[in-house]
Amino acid sequence: MGTTQLESVPEPKYWHLKTVLSEALDSEFAVGEILPNERELAARFGVARATLRQALEQLELEGRLQRRRGVGTTVAPPRMGVAVGTGGQVWPGTADDGWQPVDCDLAQPPAAVAEALETGRDEPVHVVRRSRVTHGQTVAAELLYVPQSSVPELSAIDAPSGAARARAVLRELQRRELESQDRSVELGSARADDAKELDRLPGAPVLVVTTRFVAEGRTAALSVATYRADTCRLTFGATGDVEIHHGPERQAS
Repeated sequence: MGTTQLESVPEPKYWHLKTVLSEALDSEFAVGEILPNERELAARFGVARATLRQALEQLELEGRLQRRRGVGTTVAPPRMGVAVGTGGQVWPGTADDGWQPVDCDLAQPPAAVAEALETGRDEPVHVVRRSRVTHGQTVAAELLYVPQSSVPELSAIDAPSGAARARAVLRELQRRELESQDRSVELGSARADDAKELDRLPGAPVLVVTTRFVAEGRTAALSVATYRADTCRLTFGATGDVEIHHGPERQAS
């Protein structure tokens, strides 16, 4: 690679460097590719390493780059759309919902969940754990709480444990008629268990999407999904999945 000197510009030097780096990411690097080390990049662009770090940190905040422990700085995949608008209402576990079942236990839910489900605080519910993966990376983890009354025909013999039991709970849930669902989104911080699963440090920003599924006039299931904030974006409505690329020569798709 040749040396690319930065022209004198009124904006902060690291900000202009961020734009130049973004263009290079679009034209020279593939998703998941590891960037050269800081010394090589600083030499290429003729800047101090402190300036380079500021630009890399900004690109990481924007979701263009990811710093992976033991790997280095890699090009991030496109942000995954998280639909929160008025699209079609479906039960979790349908063929195209993008989630993979991991496990299922019968456990006592948190007090707030028990209140939302209108179950007794000591009444165990099915807790289905699922994950969402894109480009080989886990970007979201979900806890789906399902009262036993919502899946009365579930057979422990047919699905004793693990992912098989999770699929069985989802399958039985889909036998019911879904009347409505509502969803809320809030910005939160990753707890220790979420951080481990999402390969983030505890306290990293996450999006928490809570979805309530209603059947026969009551809450039949409650989903609490935690998304990596640096890999996801909110979409609204049935046609909300619009992406604006960073590079000046690339168009919206």
